[in-house]
Amino acid sequence: MSRIDETRPFHPVRIAVLAVSDTRGPSEDKSGDLLVQRLTDAGHVLAARHILRDERDAIADQLRIWCADPGIDVILTTGGTGLTGRDVTIEAHRDVYEKEIEAFGTVFTIVSMGKIGTSAVQSRATGGVSNGTYLFALPGSSGACRDAWDEILRFQLDSRHLPCNFVEIMPRLDEHLRRK
Repeated sequence: MSRIDETRPFHPVRIAVLAVSDTRGPSEDKSGDLLVQRLTDAGHVLAARHILRDERDAIADQLRIWCADPGIDVILTTGGTGLTGRDVTIEAHRDVYEKEIEAFGTVFTIVSMGKIGTSAVQSRATGGVSNGTYLFALPGSSGACRDAWDEILRFQLDSRHLPCNFVEIMPRLDEHLRRK
């Protein structure tokens, strides 16, 4: 069973938030707002925030820029994960991943099933690693972002979470790049 061990130190991570939308601007980015509020309330640092249109190359380019930035540990994207022709965030993420975290999408689907039933099948949420940076693609709805943060990411991005968490292996994510 998962738990937070209050005797362990908390290590804040630096998180970038990217909203992907052809229609939303900064004042309409409710999902981005929710993620920023959740991550800062948890004690993490907002490292960057941006909105891009649903353009695969532009999304992948932004992800690569942030993955190369030593001031960013985690990237959360919201939007563009559906099934329509303009939904290309997942493809952009996979263009960047060195390793995919397959279980993230599975666990997200399980969490979503409890909230929206079989409609969860329409999400393609995913997670991965590139250049020592975690990347997570979340759906554009505030409810889906809330579920992903509250049920998965707030635990996995907390260094006190047991039995294991993403933070404790961060120093080793790019060890293959240092090994020659």
